[in-house]
Amino acid sequence: MADVQQSNNNHVSVLFSFSVFSRPSSVPLGSGYEVLIQKFLSIYGYQIDIHRKFVIQLFSDEWGQYIDLPKGFVISEKCKLRLVPLQIDITTLGNLAPSTTVFFCCDMQERFRPAIKYFGDIISVGQRLLQGARILGIPIIVSEQYPKGLGSTVPEMDLTGAKLVFPKTKFSMVLPEVEAALVELPGLRSVVLFGVETHVCIQQTALDLIGRGLDVHIVADATSSRSMMDRMFALEVNFGMAAFSTARPVYSVHIFI
Repeated sequence: MADVQQSNNNHVSVLFSFSVFSRPSSVPLGSGYEVLIQKFLSIYGYQIDIHRKFVIQLFSDEWGQYIDLPKGFVISEKCKLRLVPLQIDITTLGNLAPSTTVFFCCDMQERFRPAIKYFGDIISVGQRLLQGARILGIPIIVSEQYPKGLGSTVPEMDLTGAKLVFPKTKFSMVLPEVEAALVELPGLRSVVLFGVETHVCIQQTALDLIGRGLDVHIVADATSSRSMMDRMFALEVNFGMAAFSTARPVYSVHIFI
């Protein structure tokens, strides 16, 4: 964590994040869980369903990601916190509205063509998804994993009008530039996610989006991996449902074909 930063009135700077939003504020030195919950409510109260259960997570510099708030934690220095719902409303499959939806296309790049199972098939479905998004006016966000080494998105995928096309070197698509783009989409509720690889970048992206309170729809026939075992385990085990299920939501993840 960063060095202790206190004002003259013994308050400590804290970045409070919820869903796709992040706001800096401060709390008294020594504040514990209850004070932090109240602070989240004071900042995001109109967006938080008080009937849900939540967990507060702390960003760990050691691990490079958020971890559950340790028992007995009190604020002693500048830090980053986020509020994560433990109970996500389950929505009906297909309950998507263009005005509250964004499409995520993950790493559909040229170098993956010979390695990914059924790559030609998922490109075909991905093309239709992008075309449908443009017709409906749905924003499109596209990631490319280390494009200098792995190439750009395959030419069959028409990225015309994409809101954001960005390079990445991490598994998840949920990077600062993406979060900034999502903030520009008022009322955002749903993400339609597809690409490669199912058990790595797709999974990590889905989990990060769920942690921000968004509904995530995985397009089963537009995502794949190097091996079908990896793909099947990602869909069956990690997402908790049969690979080609049509309406079996877990948390807020849905799979449809």
